[in-house]
Amino acid sequence: MFRRSTANRPPSEALVRRIAPVLIACLSACLVLGACGGSTKPAAGASTTKAPLVLYAAEGYDAAEGAAFQKATGIPVKVDDNSTGPLTTQIEAEKNNPKWDLFWVDGATVFASLDTQGLLYKGFVPTAYARYNSVGKSLIPTDHSFVPTGLTMAAALVYNTKTIGSPPTSWNALTSSQYQGAVGMNDPSVSGPTYPYVAGQMQNLGGVSQGEAFYTKLKSNGLHVYQTNTNTLQALETGVIKLATIQSSAGVGAGFKNPNIKVIYLRPETVLPSVLGISAGAKGTVLAEAKQFINFVLSPAGQKVMQSGDPTGDSLFWPVISGEKPLSPLPALSSVPTQTINPYLWGPRQASIDTWFTQHVVQ
Repeated sequence: MFRRSTANRPPSEALVRRIAPVLIACLSACLVLGACGGSTKPAAGASTTKAPLVLYAAEGYDAAEGAAFQKATGIPVKVDDNSTGPLTTQIEAEKNNPKWDLFWVDGATVFASLDTQGLLYKGFVPTAYARYNSVGKSLIPTDHSFVPTGLTMAAALVYNTKTIGSPPTSWNALTSSQYQGAVGMNDPSVSGPTYPYVAGQMQNLGGVSQGEAFYTKLKSNGLHVYQTNTNTLQALETGVIKLATIQSSAGVGAGFKNPNIKVIYLRPETVLPSVLGISAGAKGTVLAEAKQFINFVLSPAGQKVMQSGDPTGDSLFWPVISGEKPLSPLPALSSVPTQTINPYLWGPRQASIDTWFTQHVVQ
C-alpha cells in the first residue's frame, strides 16, 4: 500500500492556533529592533547625540583633545580650528544663530568681551576647581562664564644667539637705537595671545595712552609686525629680526627645533590663560555634553592630552591644577615675574585698541 503524502495538506486549525502567537511575537520584536536578530543595547561608549559638539578652537592640542574625549565617551566632536581673531569675529557674527557649542583659545579678555555681550553660558563650576592652584583660582570669573585650563605668558622675549649675544633686560630697552629694526611681534587683531600682551604693557606703564606711546616708539624704531607666531619665528630664524615678543609656549617650542633660539622672561610677564567657554545657546543634551567635555579636559587624562597634543607648542603650559607638572623645559612658575590683568577691564577695550594698533603701528 502506498502512504498518502502530506506535503500539500493544509495545516490543521489546532496547529495554527499553537504557532500564531509565536509568529506574532517574533514579528513584533523585529519591528522594534529594526531587523530580526538586532540588539537594543548600544555599543560601549556610544552617544545618543545625533550631531557632534562643535568646538571653535585655536589650541595646538584641540583636535587631539576632541579625539580623546570622543574615544572615552562616544560623543563626537567637530573641531573648527583657526586663529583667535577670526573665530571671535565668527562667533559675534553668529550671535543670533550660534553654530558653536564650545570655544577654546588663549586669553580671558576675549571671553570677558563675549560674556558682556551675553554670548556665554554662566554658572558652570567644574569639579576640578577644588584642586586648582592659587594662580588658577585667581583667574576664575565670578559669574563662572568661562574656565581657565592652563597658563602661558604674553609675551616672552625670544632671541637668536647667532645675532644677539646679550639680550635686553627690560621692555623699555626694545625702543633703544641698539635694537633699531631688530624687533618683531604679532598683530593683536589676528593673534589671540598678542592682545593680552599689549594690554599688559599698557597696564604696566600706567594706562592706554602710556602704552600707545610705547608702541609708537617701537614703530619708530623699526618694529616688524607679523600675523602669527609662525611668521614671527620664521623672521627670527632667518635673521630678518633679532628679537621677538611672542607667546612663551611658541618661543620655548622653537628652541626644540633650533637650539640657537632662547627665551627670557622680562618683568612683568602677563599671565595668559587658555580658556574654555560654553555657548549661551547650548541647551539640554548639548549643554550636558559640553560640561562633560570641560570636566574631561581638567581630568588627569585630559591634562595628559593637553601636554602631549602639541609638545613643541601649546603643550608647553603651566598647569592650573595642583599636582600637575609642566613639561620639563619650563622653569618653575614661581621664578617668572608675572602680573595678571582684569579681563573685564581690558576685554571691552580690545576693539578700540586693536583699531588704534592697526592704524598707527601695523600700517
